[in-house]
Amino acid sequence: MLNYAPFIGIRYSFSRKRNRFTSVIATVSMLGMVLGVASLIVVLAVMNGFAGELRGRILSLVPHGFVESKGEGVGQWRDLLSDIEGMEGVVAVSPYITEKAILGTAYMQRGAVITAIDPQLESKVSGLANAMIAGDLQSLENGGFNVVLGVSLANILRVGLGDYVDVTVPRLTVTPLGMFPRNKRLQVTGLFEIGAQPDAFQAYVSLATGQKLLGSKGRVDGLQIKTRDLFTAPEIMRGVAIQLPDTYSIKDWSQTQGSLFSAVKLEKLMVSLLLLSVVAVAAFNIVSTLVMSVAEKRRDIAVLRTMGARAGGIMAIFVAHGLALAGVGITVGALVGVFLATNIATIIAALERTLGMKLFDPSVYFISELPAELQSSDVAVVVAASVLLSLLATLYPAWRAACIAPAEVLRYE
Repeated sequence: MLNYAPFIGIRYSFSRKRNRFTSVIATVSMLGMVLGVASLIVVLAVMNGFAGELRGRILSLVPHGFVESKGEGVGQWRDLLSDIEGMEGVVAVSPYITEKAILGTAYMQRGAVITAIDPQLESKVSGLANAMIAGDLQSLENGGFNVVLGVSLANILRVGLGDYVDVTVPRLTVTPLGMFPRNKRLQVTGLFEIGAQPDAFQAYVSLATGQKLLGSKGRVDGLQIKTRDLFTAPEIMRGVAIQLPDTYSIKDWSQTQGSLFSAVKLEKLMVSLLLLSVVAVAAFNIVSTLVMSVAEKRRDIAVLRTMGARAGGIMAIFVAHGLALAGVGITVGALVGVFLATNIATIIAALERTLGMKLFDPSVYFISELPAELQSSDVAVVVAASVLLSLLATLYPAWRAACIAPAEVLRYE
């Protein structure tokens, strides 16, 4: 008996005989739904793009896992390296020493992180060698005390290839005149750039230079590990931990960089909730449309009731009426959002040519264009949430329509 409800509801939605003011309100509701759904899909795609850029750039330098000693560094690290290389899921292993330091020139002093590496092994573990824009990573072992700097850090210190920087580390040198902070002059032999924050604070030296500078005496702080897959690294590192003694501490990239990506996820969630309020406003505009439709169709409702329509059938008519209006807005909004999200880079480029300006200046931002990564799951969630909000918005007006008494309406007809 309820088969007539969708038919009548859809006819109410798109009838040309509706009150003009009701038609305007309905059109505004649909346009609001289009705007809300499209903007939410585009913003989620852009935030996915930013997260992907951040992950790709930062994790190009960050190894998938770390093995560190719970004591004073790792002494027999070569034997440990050989053992870990033979474990399942491990692709490459490299030693490292890391310490905070102060880099200084005649113009500027800057805090930095000094990491001592084996250039040959490091090239297998991270993408540092591919990020070099000047010089060569192998130059760290060309003799002398050399350093490779992030390009932003080099610009801050006003140095280039062949220049020298003074490094001061938190170690003390004991002399007959007393104790002094340990420092050394290093020559810049390379510059790297990944387009992220490490460009502004990271510096690399050879393992031998790091051991002399930091007084490690043949020890390293730990080993860096590259696994066969970035996203299975936590599971692989748990397997490595099972096979090593309890004297070693095992970490993966999700623990060392996890807070950053958790913050990105939280930001995406909060922005999604804020933009969902736009969809909610558009959905609840349907309430006013349905209320006006109920007032306009009181006589029709009374006639249907006298013909045997039940209250549930009347309610279903106006639920279908509201969902038809919302469905048009959601469908058009999803199509517009998908189109904009997949072509956002082209649209921004055309806008830049039209305005004659660069919206994302590479000298200011780490990106030169707006990244976007459209995920079907995001589109599905946005559409489902919009339909749910629209359904909730139709319930009260539909219930009020079902409560109309036919006798009261038809008394004066």
